[in-house]
Amino acid sequence: MAFTDERLDVAGRLRVALGLMDLLGWHPLVTDQIHTAHLGPQGPLPPDLLWGGYRRRLEAVPEHEAVTCSLWFDWFEYAPTAAEAFAEVLGNDRARLLPDAPEPLLRRARRVLEHSGPVPWATKIDTYRAAARVPALHHAVFRAVLRSHHDTYGSVDPADGLALLASLELPPGTERLAALRTALAAGSPPRGAGAGAGSGVVRDGAGGA
Repeated sequence: MAFTDERLDVAGRLRVALGLMDLLGWHPLVTDQIHTAHLGPQGPLPPDLLWGGYRRRLEAVPEHEAVTCSLWFDWFEYAPTAAEAFAEVLGNDRARLLPDAPEPLLRRARRVLEHSGPVPWATKIDTYRAAARVPALHHAVFRAVLRSHHDTYGSVDPADGLALLASLELPPGTERLAALRTALAAGSPPRGAGAGAGSGVVRDGAGGA
């Protein structure tokens, strides 16, 4: 109804939809409609309002599950929107990923990295490398590489993934680290290799490390 209310312009409809996402949490009938409207005849949606809204929610202290799930399921798993979405919520800010970066940016980076498994490797590798320079993001980078390998639609280059892992300072015995290194060293492709992005299926349980 939000996107068919003729009393509202496109920006007004998007504001209502984002508000519903805040109220209802992650619900496909809300988040998917935002994605669909962006790709449909009403789109593209106003970028400052759309991506600014996502970035603000990603930086908030309480985790906004609706936003991270929306990114993962709606935007990142759908190949035609993965690059735009990743750039808007983090990639465009990779030069700001420094050890003294403000905590809101680091919160946003952690949340995006940990849900970015389906984003094409070439789109995200420079941002992963930038994040690896920040000790506070090392575990998030590890989870990003792990999910890039294990997610149903994960995307990872094994050699690049190994190099990233080698640059991280992680606690001894970090769960699944040794197995991930072994898989990447063997040149093991992502679990979903060949499946193709964009089906919107429920994410693989292995991604929830």
